[in-house]
Amino acid sequence: MLRPATADDVDAIATMFHRGWHDAHPGLVPDGLTERRTAEAFLDRVAHRVTETDDTTVAVVDGEVAGFVMVDGDEAEQVYVDRRFRGSGVAAVLLTEAERQIAAGGHDVAWLAVVRGNDRAQAFYAKQGWTDEGDLDYPVTALGEEFISPCRRFTKRVS
Repeated sequence: MLRPATADDVDAIATMFHRGWHDAHPGLVPDGLTERRTAEAFLDRVAHRVTETDDTTVAVVDGEVAGFVMVDGDEAEQVYVDRRFRGSGVAAVLLTEAERQIAAGGHDVAWLAVVRGNDRAQAFYAKQGWTDEGDLDYPVTALGEEFISPCRRFTKRVS
């Protein structure tokens, strides 16, 4: 089941986001960024996104938050699935929802950034019909410091 995230989901989303980010990014992002991606930083970020920007959708399986997606305009900004639900199809459902939301927002093409070297994510997006458009220097702010994360830009026509 998909539904908008609520304040009650913030802890579960932040924990999943923190774990998932640290599963995929260390060694692939600029020096100093990994250390700034603390559990508290993710909690603050998720609380803001859920309660103030209202752009987060969760997938719920058997009463548990199994994954989430954050959409910002034409960007599928975050797509994460809890470790226990990886390979279950939850990620594809969330990505399809992100595509739907982006199209509903009046955009013809959706995009997302995947850190270079995250081969598992890149293969997943390609399997879902997204096209690798090449290198993207993606700006990231973490605890007040600016970084440029080396990414690949993926796009998909959604309308």
